[in-house]
Amino acid sequence: MKYPIDLHTHTVASGHAYTTLLENAKYASEIGLEVLGTTDHAPSMPGAPHRWYFENFKAVPREIYGVTMLYGSEANIVDSEGNIDLPVNIQEEIDIMIASIHNPIIKPNNDPDFNTKAFLNAMENPNVDIIGHCGNPSFPIHAEEVVKKAKEKNILIEINNSSFVRSRIGSEKICTNIASLCKEYGVKIVLNSDAHSCFNIGNFDAAISMLKSINMPEELIINRSKDELFKYLNEKGRKIKYR
Repeated sequence: MKYPIDLHTHTVASGHAYTTLLENAKYASEIGLEVLGTTDHAPSMPGAPHRWYFENFKAVPREIYGVTMLYGSEANIVDSEGNIDLPVNIQEEIDIMIASIHNPIIKPNNDPDFNTKAFLNAMENPNVDIIGHCGNPSFPIHAEEVVKKAKEKNILIEINNSSFVRSRIGSEKICTNIASLCKEYGVKIVLNSDAHSCFNIGNFDAAISMLKSINMPEELIINRSKDELFKYLNEKGRKIKYR
């Protein structure tokens, strides 16, 4: 099945990505994507844009090259209390927010209690829509606790294709376990490219292969339907208008 939605992509504004917003949108259009999320790193990440960048999304259109654009952020969980490095008013105004743990904001560690607490507390935040790449072996977690909390709070668990092929080496086994738990508990997931150049947008091949190996039900993969995605976001209070 071809999935027409990619919600986790970066532009040059992130400081370590290589293509612009327009280049990303054009490539997404060329490969037939219907929805593109642009989610540059929030300000705590070295090289990331100032908070004003996220406050000024009104300057860009909802549709570019025929692709529905969602303007959000991959925000950083900054501590075990689950605090996020964007002001609450910005969290509320953007279209979508991914919450992730990154080095150097939190140092890589072997403390699953700390990392799990960070994710669980972040999920208490009603503005968190997606938990990003929580299968990172640099930040081990108690996966069942995180998945059950995602179910309780109606938060999507990301299956990050980039983790399998370019970064966070060793993620696949952990992500397979997380996906299996999502299947067991009926937690919706989102396939994302985490593209840092336009050429990786919409590429979920490695993630799809893993999901096939566990017979993941299609109804748990939110990328399958634009209508399903926007129903979810509207239920979360985003109230995004789209064509």
